[in-house]
Amino acid sequence: MVQLSSKTLTLEEFLKLPETKPASEFVDGQIFQKPMPQGKHSAIQGELVPFVNTALKPTRIARAFPELRCTFGGRSVVPDVAVMAWNHIPRDQNGEVANTFAVAPDWTVEILSPDQSQTRVTKNILHCLSHGTQMGWLIDPDEQTVFVYRPKQETAVFDQPEDALPVPTFANDVSLTVQDLFNWLLE
Repeated sequence: MVQLSSKTLTLEEFLKLPETKPASEFVDGQIFQKPMPQGKHSAIQGELVPFVNTALKPTRIARAFPELRCTFGGRSVVPDVAVMAWNHIPRDQNGEVANTFAVAPDWTVEILSPDQSQTRVTKNILHCLSHGTQMGWLIDPDEQTVFVYRPKQETAVFDQPEDALPVPTFANDVSLTVQDLFNWLLE
């Protein structure tokens, strides 16, 4: 992530700014722009969203959203994939998906890009966990490793092809191994 400004802003001031591409995040009064996704990142993100939605959306268990701005706990972050349990999806007065998500995702997924700070991404995952997120994944395509974060638990590392990746309890219909995930880079 690239820091865009050394001036401290309020969250309200940040939310009034125009959106950037790639997205910017607001953390501790500072604005950081996410790096432009590259091939491996895009391939995994592009496959993971429909994979999760195929398993969970038809039965209204949950829905995966790519690059969804989530503003909560004094931060505004944009996970690569935010999965919301169906009953947690903010709705507008027409019952449609709301434009503003002032809530932590139930499951947050970040895909590490080259030159991206693993520390900053991990801090965002931990922030999500401290505000109700049930699970966070940090996918490192170069190392073919997935770090799994859960509230108040030790971080788990999955790097063996046959390792089944854990999912939040609401997402038990999602079944994916490390090999399945990284095979998306071969297709």
